[in-house]
Parts: sequence; C-alpha cells; structure tokens
Amino acid sequence: MPVRRDWKLVWILGALSAFAPLATDMYLPAFGDIARELDTSIGSVQLTLAVFLLGLAAGQLLWGTLSDHVGRRLPLLAGCALFSVMTVAGALTRSVETLTVARFFMGLGGSAGMVVARAIVRDKFEAADAARFYSLMMIVSGIAPIVAPFMGSLLLTGAGWRTIFWVLTVFGGLCCLAVALLVEETLLPRDRRARGHVWAVFRGYGRILADRRFLGPALALGCAAGVLFTYIADSPHIFIELYGVPAAWFGGLFAANSVGLYLGNQLNSWLLRRCAAEWLLRQGLWCNLGLTLILALVTWTGWGGFPAFFAALFVTLASLGVIFPNATALAMQPFAAAAGSASAMLGISQFILGAAGGALVGLWHGDTPLPLALQIAAYAALGRAVCFSTPTAARSITAKSG
Repeated sequence: MPVRRDWKLVWILGALSAFAPLATDMYLPAFGDIARELDTSIGSVQLTLAVFLLGLAAGQLLWGTLSDHVGRRLPLLAGCALFSVMTVAGALTRSVETLTVARFFMGLGGSAGMVVARAIVRDKFEAADAARFYSLMMIVSGIAPIVAPFMGSLLLTGAGWRTIFWVLTVFGGLCCLAVALLVEETLLPRDRRARGHVWAVFRGYGRILADRRFLGPALALGCAAGVLFTYIADSPHIFIELYGVPAAWFGGLFAANSVGLYLGNQLNSWLLRRCAAEWLLRQGLWCNLGLTLILALVTWTGWGGFPAFFAALFVTLASLGVIFPNATALAMQPFAAAAGSASAMLGISQFILGAAGGALVGLWHGDTPLPLALQIAAYAALGRAVCFSTPTAARSITAKSG
C-alpha cells in the first residue's frame, strides 16, 4: 500500500505514539501547584514522572506480547481505555499516593499506542516504505512536544492542574474511538499469530535480542534516545541557570528544538524516495556524531555564547529525525511473525538507554554545559559504533518510490 495514500492511518498511529510526550510535557509546569494542593513535596510529585516512565517500560513487554497472540486491535483498545480511566483517577485524586499509582497505569496503558503502532506498520509495509511511514508518524507525534508545554501552562493558568488530566482523558477517549472505528486488524490470517506458553514467549525475546539484524539498529536507536533524553533532562538547568535565559522563554526554546526534530523527519521522508533506509541511517549517525563534536567544541571554547550553543544543539537534535525512523524500520524488518515482540524489545532498549542519559547527566552537571555536550557526543559515538554490528545483508534493502 503506498504510504502517501494512507494518511488516515498516519494520523491515528501518530496520535497513539504521542501518549508519552503529552502525558509528560503537559503536567511538568504544574509540579508546584500539585505539591501545594496535595500537601506534599516537589520530590514526591517528581516521583510520579519516574513511575510513569516505569509503566511505559513495563507496558512494552505486556502489549507487545499480547499483540502477537491476540492481534493488534484488542491491545490498542485496552491500552487507550486504561490510559483514559487512569487520567480520570489523576484528575480526581486527593493524595499524591493515588496520583503515583494512577501515573504508573497511565504509562502502562499509554505504552500500548507506542508498541502496537510500530507492529501495525511492520504488518503493512516493507523496510523502505515502513521507514517513510515511521517518518510521517513522527511528524504527527512530533507536534505533541511542541504544543504540550504551552498547552499545559495555558491550562494551569486558566483552569488549574486538574484540567490537564481531563484534557488527557478526552485525548485518550478520542484515540480509543478512532481505533474502534477506523483501524483494521492487520495481524491476519490468524495462523500468523504467536502460540505457546510463557517460556516460549521469553525464548522468542531471546531470539530477537540475539539477531544482529535487530541489535545494531536497536542499539543505535537507543543511543539516539540517549542524546534526546540527556538534552531534555538538563536543558532547564543549562538554559535558565547557566545562560540566564528567562524562564518564560524556556517553553519557546524547547518547542523550537522540537521543530528541528520535526524538520529532520520531513527531510528523511523526502530522502527515502531516493535512498535506502540503511544508507540513510548510517549517514545520519555520521552526521549526528559530527554535529555533537561541534557542539562540544562550541561549549568548550565558549565561542558565540548562547546563540552558537543553541544553534549547534538545534541541528544536532534535527539530525535525530533521520536516525529514529530508519533505525526503527530496519530493526523491525526481520520480524514479520513477531512484530509485537520486536517492537517491545525496541521500546525497552530505547527507554533504558534514553533514561540512563537523563539520570547520568544529573549526576555530573556543574557550572558549565560541557558535561551535557560530552555525554551527547559519547552517545553519538557509541551509536555510530554499534551500527557496524548490522549485517552487510541489510544493505540489500532498497528504497521504493512509493
């Protein structure tokens, strides 16, 4: 099926992939208000974010396994419904403990959209068209981190932090309705579905991890996520505290970098009409490494001040728009019969390496942005190195004009 003719599915799967950034970025500005109203500490509220990410990680295995056994639609509907119910619980909560539990299950439910969407694309498309479709999906889901901080601040100012959760409830409900009415089952015929007991499932995960065709792109994707999470975790400290950027400007600068990633996805979608996904991945990794080294040089020398630093960071993040969709398509390509499980393992590798980046930069940041730049460069170098584990056979994948 030509990618350009399936915009309905692009929008739906892109929206399903946006659960995490919407549920994270929208409520970040409300931490102080939540702590005051629930009579708790900021640290306790911050824990609700960590628990949400834990739910996202756990859900990768749950929904990936289920979708290979029972099909794609049922796990998607269940995940959207669980997310919506838990956002209602978050909106009505009177204690931080209830909010923490609700956030975990929000992550668990929202992860269904992320993992099953990738599996649906693998069901429908081969590598080159899949990479183009992932690029289009990321263009849609990339809108979320651009608008979420502004929307969260607006709702917080105008109606209070609980309204943020009610808006997320509506979003989850609309996604559930869209899946029910517009998304067809793609894991057909039924004999394509996985069978066997739990140990067979874990052996299947082991086979996926042992496959070098999966491991190279998956690790490259995880390292790219490490670059992104490192930036997200340390950007408030660097922008506001080190460079003295007014706090009111932070949302706009954060959104601008999200636009850069969005533009990278658009460029990749165009390039895939002319180049193979594997070639683009390798060149994207080289480009990202070079740009991170420039960022480190600018940071080390202090040349150009904040404008030069921000410009180097912008193009570095934009280059991730070439890495993410191509690495995803190549990692998923060998697993037509186990796309859900492969998608789960891909999500877990992305989450673990990405979350490690956010945690590490918090341990060694200081009074300069150099630790951020060096850690980003280290992730880029590692991503380029592990990509060499991709077998030469992957180079036979050629682009389709679609």
